[in-house]
Amino acid sequence: MSDQPVRAWRCTVCGYIHRESEPPDRCPVCGALREQFEPYTEQPAAAPAPASQAGKVVVVGAGIAGVSAVESIRSSSSAEVVLISQDPQLPYYRLNLTRYLAGEVTESDLPLHPAGWYDENNVQLKRGVAVKSIDADVKTVELSDGSTESFDKLVLTVGADPFVPPIAGADKQNVTTVRTLDDAQRLLALVGDGATCVCIGGGILGLETAGALTRRGAAVSLLEGDAWLMPRQLNADAARILADYVTDRGIKLYPKANVQQITGDRQARGVRLADGTELPADVVIITTGIRSNLALAKQAGLETNLGVVVDDHLISSHPDILAAGDVAEHRKTVYGLWAPAQFQGNIAGMNAAGGQAEFGGIPPSNVLKVLGIDLFSIGQFDPDDGDDAIDQKSDGKYFRFVFRDGRLIGAILLGDMSAAQPVTKAVEGATDLSDLLTRKPSAVEVAGHFAENAS
Repeated sequence: MSDQPVRAWRCTVCGYIHRESEPPDRCPVCGALREQFEPYTEQPAAAPAPASQAGKVVVVGAGIAGVSAVESIRSSSSAEVVLISQDPQLPYYRLNLTRYLAGEVTESDLPLHPAGWYDENNVQLKRGVAVKSIDADVKTVELSDGSTESFDKLVLTVGADPFVPPIAGADKQNVTTVRTLDDAQRLLALVGDGATCVCIGGGILGLETAGALTRRGAAVSLLEGDAWLMPRQLNADAARILADYVTDRGIKLYPKANVQQITGDRQARGVRLADGTELPADVVIITTGIRSNLALAKQAGLETNLGVVVDDHLISSHPDILAAGDVAEHRKTVYGLWAPAQFQGNIAGMNAAGGQAEFGGIPPSNVLKVLGIDLFSIGQFDPDDGDDAIDQKSDGKYFRFVFRDGRLIGAILLGDMSAAQPVTKAVEGATDLSDLLTRKPSAVEVAGHFAENAS
């Protein structure tokens, strides 16, 4: 490492970037310990430009992508910066809403920065106001309070909305999603000790929500339309182990659940499945994924598909409008994950300030919180033809590694995440592990090899 002071640290488990001279004692996102942080060097941007050259950058959306863009702009430019947030609260860790539901963190733990940070860094934060429209030709945005903001560069980080399937009765009272702090607070108000809850959707958000509500004393049923939990992050073997763990925590699982209707009059009283199963419910929570929020982009005439289509510089079809995070589609991919959103926000901010940084894509990784089980998944866990897959269950733990041409392209670590850091480095760095594979190791031996190399 050079003699230059470290300005940022990256959590090697979840990818969170901590912009301080020292790493935190614990990752505020996934809870990883201090020793699982590594020095992080951000991509170089253009030399800091005076405000007269850098102009004015407006960032629309104050999730992790938007705040990361602002941090990046401010570190490389003296441009005028306006951050517009529809939420009335300070920008916060959306990823920690389930930890808030579980009582692991309080509302005061959620903000990404204290209120004074924005003034100290000369960032104009507009809270509780939405952007109604974008005029890409004259480069202005119209706000819901009747004001307008001009821009030289615009960064769209408006995120995504919860996807609610066309389920009969989804509009009833006591049916909610979990996307904002207001959603979480409303859910806490609805769920008391002994409440009966049904969570529709067995991905990460559904699992964490179910676990959080169980810890609040609720009786929870979790419905998943696929054959197993977390189908985008786990194979069937890992999912079976996870299912056993979840049911041991008192959560009732219903795989292959085809929801026919949410029953009740004005207020939800239960959920009816296509096979006739009736599940009573005081509260129904829908956690079936997200869809990019494209209304503004379409109104502005930008090219969209599943998200706002961007190039490797995260520039949209308009040369002065960039997009990052859950709203952006890069190389046909909308990540919908924390780490890529933060990384894309960094790069979009650099480039809005005059840089030429590129985003080449990163392997998606996931960590399960709240439930108290170590679970880490990264990259491609299902092998293609010609790939090598090594997996093994041992002492209640499960490890799976997928190799292509001697390089690790994906892994699942269940019950023991001690190898998460070197596994992440190996996948991201396309490390040649041919020598290891020639020894024909078991999955436990592969996990041990990586754990021994954890820094």
